[in-house]
Amino acid sequence: MQRLRGYGFEVAAEEVFTATLAGAQVAREAGWRRVAPFVPEASLVDMGDLELGGGTSGRRVDGLPDAVLVGDLGERWSYALLQEAFEYVMSGAALIALSRDRYWLRQGSLVLDAGPFVAGLEFASGKSAIVAGKPSTAFYAKALDSMGLGSPETAAMVGDDLWSDVQGAQRAGLQGWLVRTGKYLQASVTESGIRPDRILESVAALG
Repeated sequence: MQRLRGYGFEVAAEEVFTATLAGAQVAREAGWRRVAPFVPEASLVDMGDLELGGGTSGRRVDGLPDAVLVGDLGERWSYALLQEAFEYVMSGAALIALSRDRYWLRQGSLVLDAGPFVAGLEFASGKSAIVAGKPSTAFYAKALDSMGLGSPETAAMVGDDLWSDVQGAQRAGLQGWLVRTGKYLQASVTESGIRPDRILESVAALG
């Protein structure tokens, strides 16, 4: 919310639909109550009604979790955490991914996002992740529903990720608008074959 407010947008917490909320909703709808979260501690509050254990929850695991929920841990990732998540999935836990983003921009450098770690767990376990956040079509549908927008044709996704923001939105029926800030790379636009509906210099151009 702070970033949006910095761009001049007035937003309230109840107006923000995050991938963590979507992941928790996927677990609830599937009847999975015991979840091992691999997300930053600040995101745990969005899963307060689930039984959290293991991972980054700070709590002991009481038996095998129903699902493993994987988000972006950045430098918090370690071999031990990946091994723990792997063991849960191999023992029967479902794998929920908050995103499949490849990388993001931090202090001027591109760094790994959650996608490579999700792909690693999928490869090692032979199981496919349920993607709760971008670029899932269901995520975009739920986001529109949370805003009372029934028709995707009237909405646009604005972001700096060609695959999750632009292509993901277009596949869900929205327009995908790309900004030339953040992790924007002209080479990726040229080589990907993805065609944004609009290209903006920054999100501030919407103000």
